[in-house]
Order: sequence, then C-alpha cells, then structure tokens
Amino acid sequence: MHFPVIYIMGVAGSGKTTIGQLLSAKTGYAYFDADDFHPQQNKDKMQAGVPLNDEDRQPWLHHIHSFVLNETLTHPVIFGCSALKENYRTQLSEGIKEQCHWIFLNGDFNIIAERLGKRTGHYMAPSLLQSQFDALEKPPHVIEPDIRQSPENIVDFIMKKLKLTCSNLD
Repeated sequence: MHFPVIYIMGVAGSGKTTIGQLLSAKTGYAYFDADDFHPQQNKDKMQAGVPLNDEDRQPWLHHIHSFVLNETLTHPVIFGCSALKENYRTQLSEGIKEQCHWIFLNGDFNIIAERLGKRTGHYMAPSLLQSQFDALEKPPHVIEPDIRQSPENIVDFIMKKLKLTCSNLD
C-alpha cells in the first residue's frame, strides 16, 4: 500500500516550492522538489536558455516516479513538479493514481514573469517561461487555487480541499 502524494504543478515561477514547503510544514508530509532530480545536462540546457523537449524529460520523469513510488511506501509526500503535459502526469501517477492529488498553480503569464524577474539563484532562464506556457496542457479535475492569494491562504485552501489537518499524516 502506498501513502498519498500531493503533486504541486505549474510553470516555473508559479510558486510550487513556496507552497510545497509551507504545506509540508503544516502537514508534516515530506517535501521534494523536481528541480533536484534534473540531470546536470538538463540544468545546463535551461541555464543556456534552451527549452527541454520530451526526450530530455523522460529520464527525469522516470527518476521522479521511481522515487515517489519508493517514498510513498512509508509516508505521504508533497512533490513540486512542473508536470506540464498530461502524459507526464500519467507517468508520474502510474501504479498510484488513487493516491495522487494534483494541485495546479495556474497563473497569468505577466504575474509569473514578474515573479521570475525577482528570482535569483535558479538555473532556469526566465526567457524560457513562454516555452513552458506553450507546452502546458491544463489538467482537468484538479485543485486550482488562486495564485494571487497569499501563500498561507493558498495552503489553507489546499488543506480544506484535501481535508488535511496539521496532524493528518495518512
């Protein structure tokens, strides 16, 4: 049996890490960031302003899926991952679909571009934002908070939708 996984998805700059870490602090679920699973060649490519293609993403998605399968054997997890396309989300939920909860941090291009412009120390070039919007396939039937709200309000919204409490670790 697997514990739940909460995937927080969206384009770069939508707030996946901020929301994931805050949700983790409130629930006790472990948080992991998909950025940490990219091979160096993907990071180098993005830093050079070159968008990743489906072939670049396959080893990354496989690594994440294997990791999540293993982690959810012992505890629930929160995973921040762009998961831009439906086939990526299908891969990430293979074998654990019933345990997967998807949160889509959907936002306006201009709001997210402004956020990316303020971000420092990340390998992804802000110029790649349009390529992420171009690749994005909006998921149906997901929890979709208003990213214009404060991170605390977004997390409260997610917790209400998933019926989570600070001590709910199942």
